[in-house]
Amino acid sequence: MLLEMKVPSPGESISEVEIAEWVVQNGDIIQKDQTIAEIDSDKATLELPAEVGGKINILVEEGEVVKVGDVVCTIDTSFANEENTSQLKEKEIKESEIINTNLEKIINKATPLAASIIDKQGILSESIKGTGISGKITRDDVMKSMAISKQDKNRTFKQSKMSSLRRKISSRLVSVKNETAMLTTFNEVDMSEILKIRKKYKQAFEEVHGVGLGFMSFFTKAVTEALLEFKDVNAMINGDEIIHYDYCDIGIAVSAPKGLMVPVVRNAQSLSFSQIENEIKNLALKARDGKITIEEMMGGTFTITNGGVFGSMMSTPIINPPQSAILGMHNIVERPVVVDGKVVVRPIMYVALSYDHRIIDGRESVGFLCKVKEAIEDPINNLMKGKIKESLEI
Repeated sequence: MLLEMKVPSPGESISEVEIAEWVVQNGDIIQKDQTIAEIDSDKATLELPAEVGGKINILVEEGEVVKVGDVVCTIDTSFANEENTSQLKEKEIKESEIINTNLEKIINKATPLAASIIDKQGILSESIKGTGISGKITRDDVMKSMAISKQDKNRTFKQSKMSSLRRKISSRLVSVKNETAMLTTFNEVDMSEILKIRKKYKQAFEEVHGVGLGFMSFFTKAVTEALLEFKDVNAMINGDEIIHYDYCDIGIAVSAPKGLMVPVVRNAQSLSFSQIENEIKNLALKARDGKITIEEMMGGTFTITNGGVFGSMMSTPIINPPQSAILGMHNIVERPVVVDGKVVVRPIMYVALSYDHRIIDGRESVGFLCKVKEAIEDPINNLMKGKIKESLEI
């Protein structure tokens, strides 16, 4: 029986994908549910598993763009239980024949001493120029070629086609710069209180909830409080109209192997610290393992990105369209600050809010960031209503 494998739909808004890579060879014997290819959409990279076991016949080349529902390969199920040992042996024999043929060509053009070195070293390069009589390759020619080859190994490069996901990210970033009036405002946040809370309660929190007590839950809570007060920051432009949201769907930027992904924590304004931490952990793992779905990355109203995990001191994050603002977190560094007229050392994080000035004025942007700062610097009163253990559910 011959089964046709068709491109599945990654999401409602996606009509075509790119075959990023075939992870099996044409003619291989594959097993049911084995990953046979990776497909790129403009939102994510997904794996394509085999629907049945058998012998695969690949119909579409890598890098080719196909429509959802197109046939990309067929699988002959009559080979379902066969091993592909013979295929591997054939491949090894072919590779050996190619190597020996190339080697013979070079040796035939060389002097006996040069031929001996070529044979011993297994030199396959046909670019060696002979300077001997009648163009024969001499010992000096071989040694010179080996020296150049050794140097060139440190000056190699690889050229590959941009994935569909990376091309889409590039296009979106450029469009944001060209189509929005983007500005960035900065502030600094004293992280002392959060560090104290984490140091005292992180073990109990992890024992109860099975996840660490990180900075993201505090910042997500602080952001949702600020978004509900400064509603223009939680809005977006739709043609000549402005859409304001009564809920906070927070995108959390995650660096994944295939590029930046922004899974969304839904209704973050209603979630507890433990729920936020668990949701972020689950979404981040899915994104890094290539298991994230399109639906899990759509519909955010605001985004948080943390360049601090890579050591960034300060940046101007780019808005994630069609959203109107994004908060950038950075690394925590002990810095001298003035408190009550005295210079003291405190753990300081610089934070940045990039926003679309077409919809958000300076008063709202600065007020929003100051609200986040106040919440982070006094989380017990602003985020926990004076009840730490109850808020952390420990």
